[in-house]
Formats: sequence, C-alpha cells, structure tokens
Amino acid sequence: MSAESSARLPEPDRPWMMRTYAGHSTARASNELYRRNLRKGQTGLSVAFDLPTQTGYDPDDELARGEVGKVGVPISHRGDMAALMDGIPLGEMNTSMTINATAAWLLALYIVAAEEQSVAQDQLQGTTQNDIIKEFLARGTYAFPPAPSMRLIADMIAYTVEHVPRWNPINICSYHLQEAGATPVQEIAYAMSNAIAVLDAVRARIGADAGAAQERMEQVFGRISFFVNAGVRFVEEHAKLRAMSILWEELGRERYGVQDPRHLRFRYGVQVNSLGLTEAQPENNVQRIVLEALAVTLGRDARARAIQLPAWNEALGLPRPWDQQWSLRIQQVLAYETDILEYPDIFEGSKVMDALVSELLDGARAEMAVVAEHGGAVQAVPYMKAALVDSHRERLRRIEAGEQVVVGQNRFTETEESPLTADAEGGILVVDPAIEAEQIEDVRRWRAERDQAAVEEALAELARVAGEENASENLMTVTIAAARAGATTGEWAGTLRRVFGSYRAPTGVGEAAAAAGDGELGELRGEVSRLQQKLGRRPKILVGKPGLDGHSNGAEQIAVRARDSGMDVVYEGIRLTPSQIAASALQEGVHVIGLSILSGSHRQLIPAVIDALHDAGVTAPVVVGGIIPEQDVAALEKAGVAAVYTPKDFDINRIMRDIVALVGTLPAAGQAGANGATNGSA
Repeated sequence: MSAESSARLPEPDRPWMMRTYAGHSTARASNELYRRNLRKGQTGLSVAFDLPTQTGYDPDDELARGEVGKVGVPISHRGDMAALMDGIPLGEMNTSMTINATAAWLLALYIVAAEEQSVAQDQLQGTTQNDIIKEFLARGTYAFPPAPSMRLIADMIAYTVEHVPRWNPINICSYHLQEAGATPVQEIAYAMSNAIAVLDAVRARIGADAGAAQERMEQVFGRISFFVNAGVRFVEEHAKLRAMSILWEELGRERYGVQDPRHLRFRYGVQVNSLGLTEAQPENNVQRIVLEALAVTLGRDARARAIQLPAWNEALGLPRPWDQQWSLRIQQVLAYETDILEYPDIFEGSKVMDALVSELLDGARAEMAVVAEHGGAVQAVPYMKAALVDSHRERLRRIEAGEQVVVGQNRFTETEESPLTADAEGGILVVDPAIEAEQIEDVRRWRAERDQAAVEEALAELARVAGEENASENLMTVTIAAARAGATTGEWAGTLRRVFGSYRAPTGVGEAAAAAGDGELGELRGEVSRLQQKLGRRPKILVGKPGLDGHSNGAEQIAVRARDSGMDVVYEGIRLTPSQIAASALQEGVHVIGLSILSGSHRQLIPAVIDALHDAGVTAPVVVGGIIPEQDVAALEKAGVAAVYTPKDFDINRIMRDIVALVGTLPAAGQAGANGATNGSA
C-alpha cells in the first residue's frame, strides 16, 4: 500500500481550463452559443472573431465582402461587445480572445463592456493573443507595419500590467507556426525569439528608473503566456513542451533578471493540431484529436493550463454546436474518467524523454542564434518565413511520397460512406449569407445614432498620440477612450493605418530553396517544357488570395511547386480585391489563375473575381482550392471555375499536371495568355 500511495498525489490535480473556440454570424447568436457551452461544463470562453474584425475593417468595407460572420463573430463597436457578453459575468469569467492586429481595440471594447456591467478592469481575467510577428509569418491577419505593431503590443502589455493585472496581454503563439509547417525545433526557436522581441520592446516602454523598471519587468514576464500546438506525434510533442519550459526559465533568469519562481513558470494554453485533420475519412480526426490531447495532459510538469480542441470536421468547414460539444466531452472524459490527474510527473527520470528534450534544446538554441544573427525576430521575418515554406514543402513531399503515413489519405483509403457527413450541408455549419447585409445595416445604424462629434474628437486624439515622434504616450488610453465614444473597428484601424502606413508581409516563395528535379518533379518539368514549346513562352500562373483570408500556406506551396516545375509565377500574397486580381492577370498576361480561399467566403468571392476578370477582358481559366464543401462545387463550376481542389487533393504534382493539361487544351487566344483567364487553385 505504501508504494502504491507514494506513486499517487495526495489529492488529484484540478483539471485544466476547458474552452471551445467559437463564434459566428452575429454577436447575439454567438452569445447564445457561449451560454449553452458554459451550461455544458465549459469553464472558460474562447472567442473566434471574423476576418474583418481581426484585420480592422467594418462590415461595409470592400475588403469585408463575403467574410462577415464566417470564421468568427463580427464585432464592430462597443454595442456588439456588450451583446456578445450579455448575461456572462465578466468579473468571474476567464475569456481568451484570438485577436492580434486589433487586440488593443478588442480589449478596449471588452473593458468598456465590463464597465457597463459595473466590473472594474482590474477584476478582468483572460488572454489576448496579440502576437503580430506570428501573423507576418503564418496567419496573415496583420494590419500595420512591424515597428508600430510592436509599439501597440508593448503599450498594451505595459497598460495591462498596471491597470488589468489579472489579464494575460499576449500569447506568444507557436500554434500557427506549426500549422505553417514548422518543425518542433523551429516552433520552439521562433516562438522564443518572438518572445524576446516582445519583451525587449516592452522594456523600452516601461520607464527609465532602473529599480522600478526591473520590478515591472518581473511582472511583465510573469504575465506572458504561450499558445502552442500539439501534433499527433504526441511523445515528441510533449518533449517539445518540456524544452520550451526550460528555455523560458533560462530567458527569464539570464536575459531579464527574473528571480521569482512564480514569474518564471512556462504558462501555456493549447489547441491541438488542425493541420493534420483530413477531409478524407474525417472520422479519423477524432482519434487524432484525442492522441494530441495526451501530449499536453499526460506529463504533470508540462501540462497545459487551458485547452481547446478542434472539432472533427474542421477540414470540411465550420463546426456545428454538436461537433464542438463532442470536442468538449473529449476533454471532460480525459479529466474526469481517466487517472491522469492523480500522479506526479510520469516522465520524471525518463531517459528517453530527457534525451528527446536535450535534442530539441540543442536544435532550438542553434536556430535562435541564427535568428539573432539576422537582428532578432522582427528583422528575421523574411528568413523565418522562407524557412517555414521550405519545411512545409518537405512535409508535403513526405506525404506525397508515402514516407509520412496519413491514414485514409495516402494509405488505407478504402472506406465506407460516412453517416457523419450525410446531411444536406455535408456535416458542417453554413452561415446564412443574409447575415452580412444585416451587419452592414447594423454598423450604419450605429454610426447614424451615436455622438459623431465625440467620436471624431476621440479619433483625432488617437491619431495625435500615434503620430508622436517620441511615442511617449500609451496608445491603450486613447484606444479605450475611442471605444467609449462609440468608434467602430474600421475607424480605429483606419485612423492608425493613416498614421502608421500599410504593409505587405513577405511570402517566402521567392526565397524558398529550389527543389531537386528528380522523380515526379522531373517528369512534371518535362510536361511544362513541352507546353512551353507549344505556347512559345513559359506558362505563367497567377496565384491569388481574394478577401481577408490570411492562411496562405497552400497558396505558397502551389506557387513554389509551379516555380519549381518551370512555370512563371505571379504571387502577390494575401488580401486582394477581385479588381486587383483581374488587373494583375491582365497586366501579366497569365495563362491560368489559381485562387485560394479557406475562410468559407468562396461562394461570394469566386464569382466576384470571375466577373472582374470578364470585365477586364481576361479569358484565362480559373482553378480554385481551399476548404470548399462538396455541395458548393457545382455552383462554382457553373460560375465558370475550371477545377476545384480541396484538402483531400494532397498530391500537388497531380494538381500541377492538371493545370498543365488545362492550359494545353485552350484555344490559341487563351494560350497567348494576354487576355485570357480561367479560375485557379492554391
């Protein structure tokens, strides 16, 4: 009995915070969803915002077309935030907001909503993601150039440490790095390098008094949290988290002089891997999610403090409430039915685990040194972006070659029809297209009924502080004032864009290393060469991402493979309007156009691009790729799309051969390319 009892904790640990990443359509609809989820046993909120909110546009902006309410909830002003949190006690709730470029604004709206509930800001608990370097590298929802973006982050951290002390002002987010192809070593190294850049920026903003500044840096370091990924290789993924914990403590002690053990803890939340979820045999995603959850729950010394699990059908489209409930129940079974919370750290003293951790630490330290040689994370964005594109290409190569097995996709593909996707919507949530018009009407009504003079005064003050040469005043103070006055998301971001300027992040396509030309790629190059002889010049493809969808990994891989196969490639990155794509296609004289959309806006944006191409006199064919439900394919083909590719189409060489064949069958005018377009995919 004594041996048995010594193997167990005196009392089981408390479960981690359980969240569901959720939000769609409208603030009121999302509020109802949150309240239902809380009644089901969810212990914290995780707010998903739509792309216009994430990138700083109002619903009636041209770039918001087709995107409103699709991947999250639209929040345009303090009235929306009040509706989103109606009936939810903000003094008690722990709320996580996946928001980055506009994080300061959304936190300001949250503070104002709390005031309306008579909750002081020093009582608020939660987290804003607020990691802009990762947006430049992997996710694309940035709004401002790097330097002013880092100022916004630093000001927000400095403000919250003093005025909202229970809030985590930033999640250093390695999650999206792995989604963009990062290896475990890259995920560790780039996340830690990112944290260094943020902490150095904050240190420059918190005052000259050495003693007070050091005390404040201790507090800042203690409020920094991480948001990590966990893939299906859950043993190595657990080792990664132990390595990150060691590096974080080292950074605190050695670079920032932090001594308090509480402030040195590596605190992280997690959403397990979505990159590995498959459209083919999507029921297999359930066991993938369970195994990935083990990576962040099994070992006590590196256990997550908060977990949100994706739904089984996220490779198909938006999950329904029932799908999200399934993911919540997975967490609850792990926490309440298994015995994982009853033991001390089960990997302590493990030679295998210690060796894995050591291996990852060596690799991460070496890669961090390379980032430092480039001048730190902000200056190293082009280097890191190209490295991620290369890593993702290698991952896809292994899957295409069968070296990395994906059950149901490249092996064991024989299957029965799934009853999970048998309904009319294909097993996903479909947002009513009428929602966008309603939100446009709502924001226009809000502008008409508010105190316009107060808004203009608040925005003028925001512009003044943002434009200060010495940047001495904190932007959070004037941001909160603008939120109280009734400014909108688009007005706040638009004011700062006029002061800070615009920015396009590097794509990593041009910098990615050239691939070897053997095997299937060599055969593909031969096909492209024969097409070039037929055309009289190299085939040219335009890869475009219309709308606000910043998930560009697939588009980048199509562009890189097209380049490696011998095509000329036009790829200008994310966030393009239909008219911009049409103008580029006309100017470049492309033979084919590939459009990539993962945000669910394809039903609106793809026809809009085709109309713009037609108006510009471009006749080149268009192919489309992304998360596109099967029931939408016919409508896209009717609109003029030549081919549609979805996540089940993982063989990029085959996609490229299809495109070569498509261009080869065009009439002479279309092959000439100057005025021809068909729709394309990435």
